[in-house]
Amino acid sequence: MARVLISMPEEFLNKIDQVADGENRSRSELIREALRTYIYKQKVRESATAGKNAELLETLLG
Repeated sequence: MARVLISMPEEFLNKIDQVADGENRSRSELIREALRTYIYKQKVRESATAGKNAELLETLLG
């Protein structure tokens, strides 16, 4: 697994650690899950936008 170094405010890191501790997960596990969720939601948004654009095009050409 690759390692990544990121910078963030100490206060934000403390909040991440609190959530991770509350869920009995490591900081890395929590951040990986957050990024997976973000990427999934981005794909859903892109798909929805593509669908709307297709509908608009059909309306314009129909």
